[in-house]
Order: sequence, then C-alpha cells, then structure tokens
Amino acid sequence: MYIPPAFREERPEVLRAFIERHPLGALVCMTAEGLTANHIPMICASRPDGMRVLRGHVARGNAIWKSIAPDASVLVIFGGANHYLSPSWYPAKKEHGKVVPTWNYSVVHAHGTIRFSDVKSQTLEYVTELTESREGARSEPWKVSDAPAQYIDMQLAGILTFEITVDRLIGKFKASQHRAAAERHSVRDALEALGCPVDDRDEVIREPGKPTQ
Repeated sequence: MYIPPAFREERPEVLRAFIERHPLGALVCMTAEGLTANHIPMICASRPDGMRVLRGHVARGNAIWKSIAPDASVLVIFGGANHYLSPSWYPAKKEHGKVVPTWNYSVVHAHGTIRFSDVKSQTLEYVTELTESREGARSEPWKVSDAPAQYIDMQLAGILTFEITVDRLIGKFKASQHRAAAERHSVRDALEALGCPVDDRDEVIREPGKPTQ
C-alpha cells in the first residue's frame, strides 16, 4: 500500500482502536482458484505470548477453510469513514483556484498467518466475545445464553473459527493532515453541513499527529 509520510499510522493502540470501531475486515488470501476475499467481523486481541491476533469465524459451507493450508499468509483490510472532498470547500478556491478534488479515507492493513479450528468450546468462546463487543453498549444487551441451548449448538455446528497471527499492522489515514488548519476547518464545516456524523468527520479530517477517536 502506497503511504505518504503524512498519512502513515503505526501506533499499535491507534490501529487497534480503529479495528475495534470498524471490525468488518476483508480477508484476502490466495487459493487454487486465485485470490479470494471474504468480509468477516473480527476481534483484535493479544495472546499470552504478546502476539497480536485477529479472531473470527466462517460458515462451514465457505470453502476457504479447506482451500488454504495452515499458517498460510493472508491480508485483512479494515476500512473506516471516507468522503469525497470538493475543491469548492477550500478557501484557496476563491483565492487562486489551485485546488482539485480528492477523496479522504482511513484503512488499516493486517498481514499475518491464519489457522482454522473446529473445537466447539473455542467456537462458543469466539462467538460470545464478538457478540459482547457489539452488544455491550446497549441498555439491554443480548447474550448468547438468551437463545435456547439446543439452537445455539445447532448454529455453532455450522461454523468454524480462525485465528490470524498478525506480524505487520499498518494504517493509512488520508485525512488532510498535510493541509493548512484553515483548509481543514473549512472542509469539516462543509461535511457538517452535509450531515456527516461527528465521528466520521474526525476520521475524514484529522489534525496532524492526532490519534483515532
């Protein structure tokens, strides 16, 4: 991934927070049929040995778990807020006109090796962890145990878990950090006028060196 220095993000705590906010990753791997991509929600965690891992599950009917060897190299792409920026939003448009359209976006790439597992207790653990991460903020969070045990057993039988050992994590936050403060503020005002949520505005326009919200 091409990353100009102004847009490069390598701080582990920032990248992990980004994945927690945008857990749906595009899992890209090479199979006998060629490149394959699957869109899967994942949990970013740390093993006791300190290694970063991504955990998730796939349907048993998804051939990916049979198509790649254990510890095969994979890439996971997590995408965040993005938006088209009009030249009309910059003060420079009126001053000298030397502005062009662009597109701001934030992405994190995780490189690592994957291993699938078909252990029921682990499947339940991973599904519970993912559910609690999404339901935790609700006033009345749904729990896996809310459903009949026999029904949950049937659902678990239809999936397999995976763990990706991450050996490289890198972010590209193209968010106008290289532009003057007046230009960033002007674009934020334009995005607000369009109804862009504040959390998305914080990703589309970032102050230099400011971590992810």
